[in-house]
Amino acid sequence: MTEQRKTNRISSGVAATVATAAVAVAGITGYFTLNNGGDVNQPNPNITTSPNPQGSGTPSATSEKTATVYWLESSGTSFNLVPQGIQVEADVNNPSEFLEAAFNTLLAGPTEGTGSSAIPTGTKLLGIKANGDEVRVDLSDDFQFGGGSASMIGRVGQVVYTATALNPKAKVYLELNGETVEVLGGEGLELEQPLTRENFIKNFEL
Repeated sequence: MTEQRKTNRISSGVAATVATAAVAVAGITGYFTLNNGGDVNQPNPNITTSPNPQGSGTPSATSEKTATVYWLESSGTSFNLVPQGIQVEADVNNPSEFLEAAFNTLLAGPTEGTGSSAIPTGTKLLGIKANGDEVRVDLSDDFQFGGGSASMIGRVGQVVYTATALNPKAKVYLELNGETVEVLGGEGLELEQPLTRENFIKNFEL
């Protein structure tokens, strides 16, 4: 009988020790959950705010974001405009910076596996400005040389879709050397400015 009471006391002591440890672990877990917000508000993986280099405690406006460029891909009897996402770092309050980075990639030409481009080699970006729902793209005169009507349509499509990647409803004004284009190249491709995705689909066929 004495041995049985000893056994019961030992078992009760072990149970009390286990219960105490469980309460302590729960308390520590609760503390870290409250202080870390339970990982509820994690940052968007597509937009990463960079730390402020000045160390003033105010986050920098510069962040990494996905810009999009458009290439041409043959479907056998026609061409399709296909997007490629690229990571760029710029001021989140300045969409012109993102579009500038996108156009620099577009004008550099396609890489392996990204499709083709109808934009002539050597075409330079002279300026780009996004203001509200308008985007002005100024390219060098090289843009209008070389290729037939299909090539002209393809390159205009690449410009329109890349320029409206951040705002698909935006109106695009295409300029060459600072002058608004009404007729493009020797093929005499008429451009109804401003250009939009909607009127491109309506007026042109790739």
